This record gives sequence, structure tokens and C-alpha cells, in this order.
Amino acid sequence: MAGVAWPRLPNVDPLRIGVLGTARIATTALLGPAASVPEVTVAAVAARDRSRALAYAQEYQIPVAYDSYDALLADPDIDAVYNPLPNSLHGPWTLMAIAAGKHVLCEKPFASNAAEAGLVAAATATSRLVVMEAMHYRYHPMIGQLREAVHSLGKVQHIQAWTSFTIRDPEDIRYDYALGGGALMDGGCYAVDCIRMLAGEEPSVAGAVADTEPSGLVDRAMAARLAFPSGTTAWFESAFTRDGDFRADVHVVCERGTVWVRNFIAAHDGELYVTPDEPAADSGEEETDEPSAGAGLGLGSAADTTFAWQLRAFARAITAGAPVETSAENAVATLQVIDDTYRAAGLTTR
Repeated sequence: MAGVAWPRLPNVDPLRIGVLGTARIATTALLGPAASVPEVTVAAVAARDRSRALAYAQEYQIPVAYDSYDALLADPDIDAVYNPLPNSLHGPWTLMAIAAGKHVLCEKPFASNAAEAGLVAAATATSRLVVMEAMHYRYHPMIGQLREAVHSLGKVQHIQAWTSFTIRDPEDIRYDYALGGGALMDGGCYAVDCIRMLAGEEPSVAGAVADTEPSGLVDRAMAARLAFPSGTTAWFESAFTRDGDFRADVHVVCERGTVWVRNFIAAHDGELYVTPDEPAADSGEEETDEPSAGAGLGLGSAADTTFAWQLRAFARAITAGAPVETSAENAVATLQVIDDTYRAAGLTTR
């Protein structure tokens, strides 16, 4: 895929994006990629504390700072908003952005639960707006290669996915039930979405087990078995660790071979291994021992990230009507599996 380029749309003014809050993820997911995506510009930031908004705007050279989210949404010059607020605020503020006539790129998970995501999907359906869940990995070319490899090996028989995020601070908001915390909500939503994508159908939860923090409300680890109508099965594990390494792997057993991806979430740093079953002597096929790397697509390191590819897709959905893969409807289906997993593990939904 060396030399791949994403052509700029001609004669299109950059989309003016406003950021709700000053979350750390915004730097990686929006501010950095925007520098290599000329179709967009970050035009404003809002925080509930004016001094914090001003400091953030100055640090990242954002022209306008607001001391409330409502003020940003009321700005007629803002075309779209990026919502990286805590999980429990994704649904409510995305709904308010839609009501204000703004396109939305909302961080994952899309809402606190499937019912809330359904409200956002309904609001999206009656608007003429683009509302996208920031499952950024889906937009990277290596994930297209993953899907093609799986398809080439016949029926999917079993999928396993693992996510592990290091969180050293026990007071981190990702351990806060009221803010939609939990390992399943954080890294697990990626695993669920990826499994659904590769299976091509919706699962039922056959069983789940959770390891919780002392309150018993928030999962610091979750494992679940999934079953699909076609007979495909899946297993995923998602965890927070105080030490250890980040992990985001998926392994697919197909009718005629296996596929493994190391780091599907940050696909630009990932590796894809495709291993067909023993080929026929005259088939000319060979087992793939060397991985296909996610980087090196000819756009430069910043422009090659999953976040940059996502931002281009968001811009094209708005300006050219390109399809949205991580739609509100897709997010509802992912959150339904998450809700069912919590119930199967004996926990309440977020």
C-alpha cells in the first residue's frame, strides 16, 4: 500500500470543529491529526472553567475559548463538535449538539447504554447531520486488509480479542461508575465492535465473568463468551492493570486458515499475520510468516494514524456524503452487547 494518498476535496472550506472539554484524548484524536488534514480546522474549545479553556486554547493555538459547552454549541460559525467528555456525558451532549445543528464526532463508547444510544440514533435519523462514533481503528487501511484476509479464508469459526489498558491511578475517572466507568466500557467496547465487524452478524452473550474494584460496581476486568446465529463463536477479555503492557489483539479462526492482528486499535503501529491452512501442492500459495505492518502508507507518520484517517472520513461524510461506518446505529448494536455482558456477569448496566 506504499504511496497511497487521500486526495483533498477541491474548493471546500475547512470544517470548523469545536472541542467540548479539555480531555487528554483530544490532543491525540483531534488536535494532532488536524494539522495533517486540511479539510478541517479546530476553531474553538469550551470548558466549564474559563481559565482552563483559555490556557488550553493558548497552548494549542485554538482561536476561540468558551467557558461553557452551551456557548460553543450556540456559535453559528462552528460546523461540528468533537465530544471527548466522560462516558456518561457522551449521549447527553451529543444530543444537545444535534439539537444545535452541529455534526458530531463522539468518543467511544457512544453512550452509557444501548437505550441512550438509541435516543441519539433516533435524533440523528431525523436530522441531516453526520454523527459518528470515534471507533478510529475502523478507518485505517490495515483494517481493510484484515477484513479482506478474513473473507479470503472462508467462514469465520471463532474470534478471540484481548484489550488491556494500564491505569495506575485508582482514582482515575474510568473507575467511576457514575461516569460510565469500567474495563468493558473503555477498552472492551473496541473488542466488541471488532468482533461484530469480523463476524458480520449480531451475537448473543453466552456467559460472562467480571473482576470488580472494591465497590463491586465497576469492572476492572471482564471476560465473555459470544454466540452468533451462524454458529460462529467468540471470546473476549478486557482489563485495566496497574502495571503491565498495553494490549489490543484479535485472532480469527476461519475455515481455511487463521488471521492475527497485534494492536488493532492503533492499527498504524499494528501488525497483521495471515496463515492459510496447508495449501495444495500445485496451488502456489504460501504461508505468510512475515506480518503486514500498519504504518508506511505513504502519507507520513502523523497522517497515517488511525485518528487522521478517521478525521478525513468524518470530513468527507459531511462535505461529500461519504458513508459512515461507525454510525449511531452501529454504536447501538455494540452497546447492546455491552449491556448484555454486564447483566450476564451479574453487574448493572452503566
